[in-house]
Amino acid sequence: MKTSRLRWLMTLASLVCVMGAAGAAQAQKKLVVYSANDSTLNDLVFAAFAKETGIAVEPVAAGSGVLMRRLQSEKARPQADIVWGVSRSLLETNKSVFEAYASKNKDVTPAEYRDPNDLWIGNNLHLLVFLQNTKLVPDGEGPKSWADLLDPKWKGKIAFTDPANSGSAYATVTMLVDLWGGGDAGWKKVGQLFKNMKVLNRSSLVFQGVGNGEYPLGISLEYAGPLWASNGAPVKVVYPSDGTTASMEGVAVIKGGPNTENAKVYVDYINRKDVREMILKATFRRPTRSDLDLSKLPGNLPPLSSVKLLNYDEDKWTAARTKTMEQIKDVLQDSH
Repeated sequence: MKTSRLRWLMTLASLVCVMGAAGAAQAQKKLVVYSANDSTLNDLVFAAFAKETGIAVEPVAAGSGVLMRRLQSEKARPQADIVWGVSRSLLETNKSVFEAYASKNKDVTPAEYRDPNDLWIGNNLHLLVFLQNTKLVPDGEGPKSWADLLDPKWKGKIAFTDPANSGSAYATVTMLVDLWGGGDAGWKKVGQLFKNMKVLNRSSLVFQGVGNGEYPLGISLEYAGPLWASNGAPVKVVYPSDGTTASMEGVAVIKGGPNTENAKVYVDYINRKDVREMILKATFRRPTRSDLDLSKLPGNLPPLSSVKLLNYDEDKWTAARTKTMEQIKDVLQDSH
């Protein structure tokens, strides 16, 4: 009887161990991603990543500014493993919450698009452009330059993202301050522009608003134009004649996250050549990788050499972010 009971207890203990090991293995097959990307890109990449690796992604989608504030509030006990789709400025100002990881794709990513200490690495380059709904504003009648957007006839007709929630919107505002003379002169013209704009909470609302015909114009990111056009929307991209900048988005491993090893797998995956080609084909995002021939890939994206690029001082504006955001808030309040 004692022997039988002992065997039963040993069997039960073994079963508990097996179940515990299985539970641990299952827990390891998980990744929590804070993503500022839209659902089109999230759904595509997370499904493909899970299919290939067996690692299930739990996404938390929000504007990049919202995500970084959440990361800072959670830094004593991180709830996520990856932050993805945020600007270089936000990556730089929040890198204290990231863990260094040298990606396998580091060597094909130009040094200007990765942190020297491997705390983040770039994925996409977004040219700051106008989107024009050609049904509402016919070809030839739309703005061709940033200066054209100051015309009072565009009042209430230009959609834009709140810079508090978007790294690219912050880059747009600060780029224009410099383009328009800097200092008080630059801020005065930015104030004029805000009087013509409808400020929305998320970048995706700008894309949708122009694509659906709610707004004739949007200050946006390059990829949104061919993406909406490929789905039949009357949308074209306008590259400003007075110049623009290429705004980088990247990915980082969150320090102390619950699934750090899986996070490293994701960093390598997201910048892999075939994955970048998949993303470009489906969503038209320009890659940071230097070894892709855009002329042979979907979207007809022009080479950077054919676009007038401004000498945007990102380091200066990153360092001044807190003060600048207060100034943007004041300009916003004064303009509405």
